[in-house]
Amino acid sequence: MPEVIIPGPEGRIEARYHHSNDKNAPIAIVLHPHPQHGGTMNNKVVYTMYQTFANAGFSVLRFNFRGVGRSEGTYDKGEGELSDAATALDWLQSHNPTASNCWISGFSFGAWICMQLLMRRPEVNSFVAVSPPANKYDFTFLAPCPVSGLMIQGDEDSIVEAESVENLAEKLSHQKNIKVDYTEIMGADHFFKGKLDLLTEATNEYLRPRV
Repeated sequence: MPEVIIPGPEGRIEARYHHSNDKNAPIAIVLHPHPQHGGTMNNKVVYTMYQTFANAGFSVLRFNFRGVGRSEGTYDKGEGELSDAATALDWLQSHNPTASNCWISGFSFGAWICMQLLMRRPEVNSFVAVSPPANKYDFTFLAPCPVSGLMIQGDEDSIVEAESVENLAEKLSHQKNIKVDYTEIMGADHFFKGKLDLLTEATNEYLRPRV
């Protein structure tokens, strides 16, 4: 799990990278929760998703948004963080020019950024959004949502209402040729405490037939 430093819009971006031995392996990035609420690339949900992609044969990258850890810059209300994510994806693609697929993933605030990145990058094939904060942020930019994907939510989440995520997934699935699967993990809070194995299981179940 080598540490890498990526030149970003505001200076260095601190990252961790797993490189698959398969030169045609799919690629994925994983985006962390809100920088002003303790979110980092070492968040347990982010790390779990990172490991899940790596174990599924992906070359995968996680990184700290600007102002977090050793990444330079300051919090920018989502706009700068989206630029950081785009830069990280550029780096990942440049190191995997023959990748068979491109996936993006994010947790909470990171899922909101993930979905915005999705709209700007036509090479993205699919996504896994964990606890996308549909009750707190505007997701109407997904019109239309360009690709199908998966949303995972805990039913005991006190920060993101499960109903709001289920409704978002259902709304997006009404769009032509788009299917957003919704998986609700029983007994899981916002951070999936004690349920990270079920998060891995749900992600793997979606990945296996598609990669």
